[in-house]
Amino acid sequence: MSASTAIPGLDTDDVRRVIASALEEDLRYGPDATTAACVPPGAVATATVSPRRPGTLAGLPVFLAVLDVVLGADGYQASVRHRDADRLAAGDTVVAIRGPVGGLLTAERTALNLLCHLSGIATVTAAWVDAVAGTGTSIRDSRKTLPGLRTLQKYAVRCGGGANHRMGLGDAVLIKDNHVAAAGSVTAAIAAVRAAVPQLPCEVEVSTLDELDEALAAAASLVLLDNMTVAQCAEAVRRAAGSATELEASGGLTLDVARPYAETGVRYLAVGALTHSAPALDFGLDLA
Repeated sequence: MSASTAIPGLDTDDVRRVIASALEEDLRYGPDATTAACVPPGAVATATVSPRRPGTLAGLPVFLAVLDVVLGADGYQASVRHRDADRLAAGDTVVAIRGPVGGLLTAERTALNLLCHLSGIATVTAAWVDAVAGTGTSIRDSRKTLPGLRTLQKYAVRCGGGANHRMGLGDAVLIKDNHVAAAGSVTAAIAAVRAAVPQLPCEVEVSTLDELDEALAAAASLVLLDNMTVAQCAEAVRRAAGSATELEASGGLTLDVARPYAETGVRYLAVGALTHSAPALDFGLDLA
């Protein structure tokens, strides 16, 4: 079963790169000595993969792509019971795999590491999405990702129902406080960006309502409200009413205050913790 070519929203070469790097870490000191000693040659078995606690699935095609590399795309059979973005109960069988025991055990930790990490991100994202349900506010990630894993982590955010902010420094503009300081003002920074890269989406960060007024006067399309209180965000929404400017709250947000912030009317909540602090969703691979 070849899974690495069937992951919507992910670049196949990027997935292969991540998997190759992860396997190289495990095998750089030699082959799997424990498995070679304990598993009889030619042994075949069925293994099931299940979460130890409830959560949202993300990364199953990546898990299977690891098996493609270790066992060969035609070297095992997989019966998939759930798909990415599914909500899982503890003990649900996500996939049953039949293949060579030696290869399954060699691939196990690399495959589970990726599945647990990505499903953890999706699970945390889903909790935030649930917290703001019905408000019209979307949950967005940031660039606070682990080196080399950004596209996979942002894929997991989407599996959890969240939205992606920019992927890198060149696909969108985010004018932050240091850019404003370098340019001289919010107005000057926006003007400089429009002159240099008018084709790119542009967001500007503000930390006061006075800076928001400046961004509104410059007709900014998106403004990030940095570390503002719920009351300040509500006032920002009032000031932006009737304009084309959308607002995004960011900084110090926690799940328990997600709904009050969303109910102010901001378009987005920016949550770096989706990718930099999500606990893994524990999965087990158990031989039958």
